[in-house]
Amino acid sequence: MLNILTQHWSDLWSGLLFTLGSSLVALVGSLVIGTVFALLEISPYKALRVIGKIYVEVFRNIPLLVITMFFYVVIPMYIAKVNGFTSGTIGLTIYTSAFIAETVRAGIEAVDEGQMEAARSNGLSYLQAMTHIIFPQAIKITIPPLGNQFINLVKNSSVLAFVAGFDLMYQGNLIVSTTFNTTDTYIVIGLLYLVLTLPLSYFMRYLEKRWA
Repeated sequence: MLNILTQHWSDLWSGLLFTLGSSLVALVGSLVIGTVFALLEISPYKALRVIGKIYVEVFRNIPLLVITMFFYVVIPMYIAKVNGFTSGTIGLTIYTSAFIAETVRAGIEAVDEGQMEAARSNGLSYLQAMTHIIFPQAIKITIPPLGNQFINLVKNSSVLAFVAGFDLMYQGNLIVSTTFNTTDTYIVIGLLYLVLTLPLSYFMRYLEKRWA
């Protein structure tokens, strides 16, 4: 394992940065998009609820690799060329956002309905009540499952390896193809993924205890 680290550190470091970059972009993007569609799912307007539900059900039930390959292969054929890193990050964002939408929706619905009624009876609009009363409580409830989704997102970023996204898994595959040292290489890759996911796991636990 030490030989893999020392002789291929520059490649591994590059892959680690690409994985981290893709994960951060997808994390922020999926959280924003997922929250928006969670709000659509519980909207008082039926048309918005249908839009939210369709989005979640479609992208939650299509494999991540299929979504990624669509942006990597189909989109360049008809619209514009998309490189592996971009297509992988877009696929990761869309796929994860569907799960985050369900997580946020469940958190919002876990808040007592009487609080919305009380807020509306005191003159707050639906949007004001959701923003200032319901949503802050829902976020506290959803911290543990959101943490799980974020960790899964980092691990799922390995999908970039299938579209030449230059991520950690992609670099690992290149190292194996030249050294034929499969065991040591993938042990190192696994340890580097732990370097990314463990701090995130502890940070989410810290938030859970802090906001309890």
